Amino acid sequence: MNLKNLLATNLAIGLVSTCVQANNLSVIDGGLGVYDSITDITWTSDANLLGTLESQQGFTTVVNAIIASSPIIQDIPNIDDNGGSGSYSGIYDISAADFGAGGLVDWWGAQAFVNYLNYANYGHSNQWALPTTPDSNASFGNSQTSSQLGELIYNELGGTEGSPIPRSPYFFHEQLNAYWFGTEYSPSPYYAWYFDTNNSYQIIDYKNAQYYAWAVSPGEASFLPVPSAVWLFGSGVLGIFGLKRRQGRHDADSFFLG
Repeated sequence: MNLKNLLATNLAIGLVSTCVQANNLSVIDGGLGVYDSITDITWTSDANLLGTLESQQGFTTVVNAIIASSPIIQDIPNIDDNGGSGSYSGIYDISAADFGAGGLVDWWGAQAFVNYLNYANYGHSNQWALPTTPDSNASFGNSQTSSQLGELIYNELGGTEGSPIPRSPYFFHEQLNAYWFGTEYSPSPYYAWYFDTNNSYQIIDYKNAQYYAWAVSPGEASFLPVPSAVWLFGSGVLGIFGLKRRQGRHDADSFFLG
């Protein structure tokens, strides 16, 4: 096949991939994102984008860029603020200690990561953030479809109580661990909400625990964040890249899921 025909084929595949739709989920932007029409938000297709960035660009490079773009995080005032000085200032200083290997981060590091996506202009008019959940005692436990992650896992992906997050053609690098919500636990400023994807329930933990970060943007995002290496392929062939990622997701998942 000559280059002209190859490019035409790749472009056609890319156009098809943007039209894939089932239930309330739609693949968008050549396979880089998934739009949920129920919650009206866009998820990154890569459920561990931070880990991918660290793998491709280097842990130190990515972490330093995140810290430079988002050196402080505002939170409910607590003893961890200002380097644990006990000032209860509501300002937390980000450092490399907030980041673990392979995309793991504490709650503050997760907040800094989504801030970085906005600072780096990945989102253009989008506003990347962590998913949210109602902050109430009723939000503890299983089948919490009122949260954005709960709605996705239970209603859209067919998840069940006590079971791992279902495998899906829409996403890759899903972690059988836990994901941070952006929602703090107001009765105690030391905690924030997270969703356990190994057992499909949500609960709270200390903010300095390390889990994963899955970025969302309100509405149907027009431009999604990708590792910089992707741009070497050119925008005309992003569709085939997205298709290959989905075809090879089991190999990739064996690396990320262990």
